[in-house]
Amino acid sequence: MRIVSLLPSLTESVCAVGACTRLVGTDRYSNWPTLVVALPKLGGIEDVSLEQIATLHPDVVLTSRVARGVDRLEELGIPVVALEATTLADVHRVLLVVGRLVSSTERGEAAWLQIQAQINVAARRIPSRWRGKRVFFEVSEAPHAASAGSFIGELLALLGLSNAVPANLGPFPQLNPEYIVRAQPDLIMASERELGTMASRPGWSELQALRRGNTCGLESARFEVLVRPGPRLGEAAEEIADCLSGLNPRAAQ
Repeated sequence: MRIVSLLPSLTESVCAVGACTRLVGTDRYSNWPTLVVALPKLGGIEDVSLEQIATLHPDVVLTSRVARGVDRLEELGIPVVALEATTLADVHRVLLVVGRLVSSTERGEAAWLQIQAQINVAARRIPSRWRGKRVFFEVSEAPHAASAGSFIGELLALLGLSNAVPANLGPFPQLNPEYIVRAQPDLIMASERELGTMASRPGWSELQALRRGNTCGLESARFEVLVRPGPRLGEAAEEIADCLSGLNPRAAQ
């Protein structure tokens, strides 16, 4: 009945199974739906406030497997469920687990079916000229990419797109910037802020995708939808379809 969530995707999953009002605290980055914004903010994966969590008397704490302090919470007698989602299958599993925790497994499955339905609709909206094109999806600067083995890469594949970064590099590898220049992806997706700096990176002015405007730069709130492995991945698919539908038809040639 009293849930603490320390990861935005888990917060969103709790709400997706109809248990948003059971949340009593979240990590500092959880900002959707708006109902969770006013909840106590308990830090992040690296600096979670154990003392503050204890004062909230949660029945369970949902967190990442790599979060610090999990063992201390268990020592305090606070049940912890550590979950991680790097693939779409993981997203499905997390929704079912969260649903089961709140006695609503059916809602977990329903949330997953909704994601699938939205992806299917979005896939039909992808212009044929972009199908099979190779995408470089930058998750964060450095650059860290979403490879074909990540939930983002799998989403792109369901939309008929290819990936410039193979799965064997890991789901979210940090790449040498020269790797991207050599790869010459057909399309670049990133946050609006990072996309605006790419042409100034050493050698990146040679990227044909940047020169031709074959890019999807998303403002912060919409980019979050794409990089969070949770119940809004159907919306993420729609965001991609919206961007590709709006690009210059000649750009894909």
